[in-house]
Amino acid sequence: MSEENLKYSETHEWARLDGDFVVVGLSAFAIEQLGDVVYLELPNPGDNVSQGASFGLVESVKAASDIYAPVDGSVAEVNYDVADNLDLLKTDPYGAAWLIKIEPGDPSQLESLMGGDEYEKFCASQVDE
Repeated sequence: MSEENLKYSETHEWARLDGDFVVVGLSAFAIEQLGDVVYLELPNPGDNVSQGASFGLVESVKAASDIYAPVDGSVAEVNYDVADNLDLLKTDPYGAAWLIKIEPGDPSQLESLMGGDEYEKFCASQVDE
């Protein structure tokens, strides 16, 4: 359910430090909970994002949910391919379905996020509710 080298937020985004950038996507758990995704709204390159603030929107047949930034920074790159092929979210949530790359103001903000084991326990507690 989770990937080892990733960090996770309580709002089910994953983040990975990749060189000078933080790559962000939606966790497999989030995609599973949403069901069939029908729309994805992403920011533009150059937009500023703030940790814990919404930067996008994902809509499914079940619900619409904001997507939140794991760190402060500037959007360096946007993966428009995933918006054009929403099936990538289900088939490769931790690879081809990354959403944005952020040039972080403070990469140490990643340390406030959960590791894989902690995230799996968090997800299990969400299902039990």
